[in-house]
Amino acid sequence: MPLEFSERVARLPTYPVAGGYAGDAPLVRLASNESPYPPLPEVRAAIERALGTLNRYPDPANSLLRRRLSDRYGVPQSRIAIGNGSCDILLAAGEALLEPGAELVYSWPSFSVYPHLGAASGARAITVALDDEDRHDLPAMLREITVATRLAIICNPNNPTSTAITLREIAAFLDEVPPHVCVIVDEAYCEFNLLEDPDASIDLLDHHPNLMLLRTFSKVHGLCGLRVGFALCGSERLPQALDQVRQPFFCNALAQAAAVEALEHQDAVIDRVARNVAERISVAERLRALGIEPAESQANFCWFSLGAERDEQAVMRGLQERGVLVRGGTALGGAGSLRVTYGTPQENARFLDALAEVL
Repeated sequence: MPLEFSERVARLPTYPVAGGYAGDAPLVRLASNESPYPPLPEVRAAIERALGTLNRYPDPANSLLRRRLSDRYGVPQSRIAIGNGSCDILLAAGEALLEPGAELVYSWPSFSVYPHLGAASGARAITVALDDEDRHDLPAMLREITVATRLAIICNPNNPTSTAITLREIAAFLDEVPPHVCVIVDEAYCEFNLLEDPDASIDLLDHHPNLMLLRTFSKVHGLCGLRVGFALCGSERLPQALDQVRQPFFCNALAQAAAVEALEHQDAVIDRVARNVAERISVAERLRALGIEPAESQANFCWFSLGAERDEQAVMRGLQERGVLVRGGTALGGAGSLRVTYGTPQENARFLDALAEVL
């Protein structure tokens, strides 16, 4: 008799991971929105110092990391949640807030983990189309909120479309959302957003106990391989609920040590953002020279349509044959488009040259 799995397993979508990890040939990896820059030497040194403690479990309360985050952002430690990457916090929020009969609202296309929340919990997921500029349509999202809604998610800047909305728009949305609805503003790419100060959204927490700002060390800090994210919350109850539904020791000792050290180097964050913005401008100009109009990026990646006459899979194969990995829009909810991470100047030039050949 074959194994029988729960109905939930059949509902869960498969996360669309990028390829190329098993290959031996040197590749230009622009498919996963990773930083092209390795961890800082000081962060590497902190990781090496922590190696001697690996016979012990990590601090289950993430005490030092939460204290340093509290110092950095001015949010009480009791209102800060840590996770094994921001995805861990997202999935825990779904488990803590959602159940059959409940509803969640998010835009689409957006981050590929969001569909897991409804599928895993049995809640009804309501997706709202982006506007004509590939941005969140917050009035349309607000119209979908009912007494059954438990969770609404705003990805800002949005993955995969790279676009952002203003803090004023988000604040107006929060003023209209009923207090029984938890609102997660997923700010994984906020450091790259030049529309306003990335930390300006923190002021909203004191006015909205139902708000959670989700952030990560994976992107601008270059710590994807260690998986550490955090949430700044409007109330203590949110981190408490997240911890109730998760396994203990969800953030490993090396990740905690690296994140604590990374927070001490905000000058490096500014430098990396400046480099990213320079590449953002350069790549956009060269894409336009190829007849492609990218979305207005406020992230460390770009999003653009290939046009009706071009085959997405054929273009991706052509790029991979030339040693360049990007993400196809079909897997991300936007068929006929590509999402491309900004790499080093050399990597970006290789991508653009390969794209010109393929087109």
